[in-house]
This record gives sequence, C-alpha cells and structure tokens, in this order.
Amino acid sequence: METFLIKASQLLLSLSILVLVHEFGHFLFARIYKTRVEKFYLFFNPWFTIFKFKPKNSDTEYGLGWLPLGGYCKIAGMIDESMDKEQMQQPPQPYEFRSKSAGKRLMIMIGGVLFNFLLALFIYSMVLFTWGDSYVPLKDIKMGMEYSDTFKNIGFEDGDILLRTDEVALERFQADAFRSVVKSKYVTVLRKGKETTIAIPEDMMQRVMRDNKGFANIRYPFVIKELSSEVTNAASAGLQPGDSIVCINGVTTPTYYDLSKLLREEAGKEVVLGFYRNGMEMALPVQVDATGRIGIHAKDLSELYTSIKLSYGFFQSFPAGYNLGINTLKGYVNDMKYVFTKEGASNLGGFGAIGNLFPPVWDWYTFWMMTAFLSIILAFMNILPIPALDGGHVLFLIYEVITRRRPSDKFMEYAQIAGMILVFGLVLYANGNDIFRFFFK
Repeated sequence: METFLIKASQLLLSLSILVLVHEFGHFLFARIYKTRVEKFYLFFNPWFTIFKFKPKNSDTEYGLGWLPLGGYCKIAGMIDESMDKEQMQQPPQPYEFRSKSAGKRLMIMIGGVLFNFLLALFIYSMVLFTWGDSYVPLKDIKMGMEYSDTFKNIGFEDGDILLRTDEVALERFQADAFRSVVKSKYVTVLRKGKETTIAIPEDMMQRVMRDNKGFANIRYPFVIKELSSEVTNAASAGLQPGDSIVCINGVTTPTYYDLSKLLREEAGKEVVLGFYRNGMEMALPVQVDATGRIGIHAKDLSELYTSIKLSYGFFQSFPAGYNLGINTLKGYVNDMKYVFTKEGASNLGGFGAIGNLFPPVWDWYTFWMMTAFLSIILAFMNILPIPALDGGHVLFLIYEVITRRRPSDKFMEYAQIAGMILVFGLVLYANGNDIFRFFFK
C-alpha cells in the first residue's frame, strides 16, 4: 500500500504541474491578445468543484476540479469541451476568441503545447545543472548484459557485451541503444573475449511488444552496501557491508538478478549464503522472510563500475538540456509509428502504466526526469490533428489561413463532439489495458 501511495503521489504532483503549465500557456496568450478567460481550472469539475474563487474586478474564475484527467481554460467565444452553444449564438464581442485574427487565435491554441515543451527543456537543463550526467560505457561493463527471452531467442546470451549496431559503436545503455538495436540489421557483441555478430529480424520491435519482456539489464555482482534496520536476518547471521555474495545453497549467483531471483524462490526458508570477505570465501546460514528478503541493500551500478561523470555549469546546462529534450522528442515520435500496429495497440497504457514509471521510493532526480518526459509526451499528443485537442483547433486555423474561409460554428461543434468521443474512447481503452494486465497477466 505504501508503494502505491508513493507512486500515486508522484503521478498526481507531476500531472498537476504539467496541467497547470499547459493551461497557463493558453491563458497567457489569451491575455496578451486581450481575450477574456472565463475559467481556469486544475482538473475537470463535472457536477461539483472542490474549490473555486473569483478575484474582485476579474473576469476569470479559478478553481480545483476533482477529476484528474486534465485541466480547463475556458476562453470566451470559443467552441471547446464546455460546448457552450448559448454563448456562441450571441453577437461576437471584441474580447472573444472568435473576434481575433487567425494568427492570434493560432498563438492562443499552441500556447499550451509550447509551454509544455519549454517546461521539459527547462527541467532537463536544471536536472543536468543539479545532478549532472553519468554513465558506465558499455565496453567497460565486464559482466555484460542479462537479456530477455525475446532477445535470447534470436541469438543473444547472458554476458554478451554490446559493441556495435551495424557499424555504429554503442557508447551507453539507454533508450537510444535499444532503438538502435531493434532497427539494425545486425549487432556485434563481445562474447567470452571474441566478437560475435547477431542478425536482427525486421520485425524485432513487434516481437518485443508482443512478448512484453523488455530488452536487457546490466549484470553486476551482489555486493552488500548496508544492512537493513527493518529486516535484520542478515545482520543477525553475521553478514557485513562489503561482503560479495556468490552462491545460495551451493547454486552460483554471479549477478544481482541471480541472487534476487533465488531469494524469492527460497522465501520462508533457511539458506546457506556463500560470499567473499576480504578475499576469503565464507558461508553462513540465513533465514529468508516470507517476501524473499534477508535485510541487505546492494551497491548500485555506479559503485561497482567506473562511471564517466559530466558536470554542467548554469549556462552550459541550457544547450545540454535542449539537446536532451530534442533527442527525447525525436525518439518518442519515432516510436509512435508502432502504436498503429496490433502489438503496439495492446501495449497502450493509462494512468496505471504511467504511475508505474515512477519509482517505489521518492527520488527527486527520477521524479523530475519523468515529469520532463511526460511534458514532452503531453505536448506531442496535444498537437496531434484530432478535434477536441489543441492540434485539431490548429488544423482548422491553418485551413482558415490557407482558404480564407472559417469553418462554421455548427461544423466545429460536430468536430468537437467527434473528437471528444475519440479521445475518451482512447482513454478508456488505455486504462482498460491497465486493468486487464493487472488482473490477467
């Protein structure tokens, strides 16, 4: 339950930031062009509102809704999700959206997307300024990778060190490396000191999405960093920080994942752990609790391998953040083509899938990196030319600029309804996938 609450809190805070910034983008450009904003809400408020207020001499009502599916910036004289037909039947007023030029209306509509993208670039820049960037070069990961069954089926073996895709050298293990692998014709790995070439099928991405088992993890030994104060079995048995665990009941566990898997299998039993301490091989009996824990925390990757660390000054962080944001956007846009495949559609996820992107413990670095990524996703999804989304309004405005003919209010009403049905259908489908995976997978 605690893990769920931590993930849910991170998701709610992240969405709140993204929604406020998005709606503020619309709000700001509306005010710049002297367009009245009637309501500015965080989250939707069907039937009732948690909180609302209207400052004296202000045309705008500010409020907090209860349905965290987005936000709401109601601009006077605009056909939107409010479907305010009565207002649209009145003569146009100078302060209304419909009375402004196409260029001004276009800027008001892209304001939300623009601010979400700028927010992502700013967050990436500040993350790099605060924490810098560090990674372990793939060539230096001596234990190689541990691959999913999907990749083992085409010839990968645990321990293979990734070197090249086609003729392009791989530097670091990240999303770009995965994309490079699945798009390549062949991958070169270092296997037991010799270079080996593995052919990659053309439908590799579809196989990955169908199997839903991922790509690979970096292999590293299980070296105790510290003993837990909550589960004290390991401490009571005599284990110490710095011990390198290498086997359970005589079964070799060369990596962190091997040990974690065997501990789960031995839940509730007493096991004999073999380990090295100061170069000496030792063994101790340890009781495993019902959840597969013995009360030890392992050293992470950066503590076991030599990392390359990059630091950025305040002004240096902005171009670096810009490059990271653009690269993230390009990768996401490239991945979108798979959504329209059978395998991609089945992997669509809703709030449950998004929430699981956050870690089970509160980590500000991960939180801000995920928020920046979600901000890019929100910007891209909103600019898609779908009625009811910003991109749909932009599409009709571009049509108006080119043809010098404005779509009728009746057409815009029907387009808005159709778009809302489509969007809510996608939301229901994506969250339905979450529910199905939770109960049946």
